[in-house]
Amino acid sequence: MKAMVLNQITQLSENEKPLVYTEVPDPSPGEGEILVKISACGVCHTELDEIEGRTPPARFPMILGHEVVGRVEELGPDARKFNKGDRVGIGWFFFSCGTCAFCTSGRENLCEDFLATGRDAEGGYAEAMTVPQDSAFLIPDVFTDTEAAPFLCAGAIGYRSLNLTGLKNGQNLGLTGFGASGHLVLKMALHRFPDSRVYVFARSASERRFALDLGAVWAGDTMDTAPEKLHAVIDTTPVWKPVVEALRNLERGGRLVVNAIRKEEVDKEVLLKLDYPTHLWLEKEIKSVANVARSDISGFLALAAEIPIRPEVQVYSLQDANRALSELKAGKIKGAKVLRV
Repeated sequence: MKAMVLNQITQLSENEKPLVYTEVPDPSPGEGEILVKISACGVCHTELDEIEGRTPPARFPMILGHEVVGRVEELGPDARKFNKGDRVGIGWFFFSCGTCAFCTSGRENLCEDFLATGRDAEGGYAEAMTVPQDSAFLIPDVFTDTEAAPFLCAGAIGYRSLNLTGLKNGQNLGLTGFGASGHLVLKMALHRFPDSRVYVFARSASERRFALDLGAVWAGDTMDTAPEKLHAVIDTTPVWKPVVEALRNLERGGRLVVNAIRKEEVDKEVLLKLDYPTHLWLEKEIKSVANVARSDISGFLALAAEIPIRPEVQVYSLQDANRALSELKAGKIKGAKVLRV
């Protein structure tokens, strides 16, 4: 089969093409696994973290991609959850031990044996992949393949982040960074908390206009001060400065939820300017998001179908994955980027 393969860590630049379009062996499903013929795969900022070594793949070569939509092509031994032809989605969650205290309490995202799709196991930048049957989810009929792809990570992790804010209807929500996950969280928040107001911080004017078009009451630069204090903020940026600025905009007793696997080192010195009375005093909280649990994927898919959410999607061919990643790093974002396989 054909796949876009990462062979080594590299710094992604406009002219750099880290992924190689090549032929790889066809996968075969093992015990309790299914073989999925892939039709679409979303492009996520985490792929930049993998390529540049902030969260490196477990081995090389590696097929990246963890927002996967496709059809069940083959069932492995003892795989009975799906039928051939079922349309399924696969997210960042690939495997956990199933027996530790975290797994048995529905927090398998914190399992020490957690494996991620496209980092620890071959992912979706390919024509097919195998996955444990319990790590795949039926896609609601209301969505096309390319619409559903960003739901498997950007949507699911946004769903978890919003839940972790503890937001109540009528309270103010801030979103700092407005890419694939941010625009889905905005749609979710407006549905779940109809009396709340959403404020967006984004570095580009186009992202700010997009946020206002989707229903944000205000949009400003990352360093701006919101017109009102915010009861919760979700940060989806790859850097540190928005964290400090978000804390400054928090209401007393507010919570900042940081939705990122890694933060880049380029502006780490801004943390030295963190002022306790301004940024942290009066019982403000910081909470991180780690991976997604199965319930986040299934819960978000159900909610997205109920609303229904229609993501803004830019579609590329599989061979154009390097261009999509380069544009993502350059901040050329409106909604989500998806590879059509």
